[in-house]
Amino acid sequence: MTDDDRVFKALADPTRRHLLDRLFVRDGRTLTELESELEMTRFGVMKHLRVLEEANLVVARRSGREKQHFLNPVPIRLIHDRWIDKYTERRVSALADLKTQLESA
Repeated sequence: MTDDDRVFKALADPTRRHLLDRLFVRDGRTLTELESELEMTRFGVMKHLRVLEEANLVVARRSGREKQHFLNPVPIRLIHDRWIDKYTERRVSALADLKTQLESA
């Protein structure tokens, strides 16, 4: 499985997207904090976090007894650059060309 495949797989699940959104709002959350916002077992949240870690979207660091989870936005940016940006380039160019034509008319 490629890195892109892991990221797409991780982003395909609404619970994992919710976890990423929570980490975007405030980084460095513990499992207990993340678990308190979801109606699922601790084990279920751990499984979702594991998928996010495998996709390199979440990085976990130990701080004493606790393990804190941090968002890593780089893989999402790489997906954006590879899959979204190139497809929007033509549209932006077409709008710029249209603007130029309209202004010169």
